[in-house]
Amino acid sequence: METPALTHEEFSQHANSKFQVQIDDTSIVELELTEVSELKLRPQQEEFVIIFRGPRDKFLGQGTRSFSHPGMGQFDLFLVPISQDEQGVYYEAIFNRFREHAG
Repeated sequence: METPALTHEEFSQHANSKFQVQIDDTSIVELELTEVSELKLRPQQEEFVIIFRGPRDKFLGQGTRSFSHPGMGQFDLFLVPISQDEQGVYYEAIFNRFREHAG
């Protein structure tokens, strides 16, 4: 199976949509992609942050989680819980990677 392109553009296209996240062998929680930061491009690297909101009653600790999305397929992301309010718990995934050189 092909790995989805976990790019700034791809996540931006799916902002405000729901992702299924595997908690354990039998449990899945739904997280909403609530924010995609600006893409910071440097000569050698790119950087952006995405933020998900999940339910308050299913807290996910820091760690790598398996995601599934109808438009993006299946992939793993390292999530860190960053805040909580009356609407839910917020998680952050940071992308900071080397850019491939164009031609």
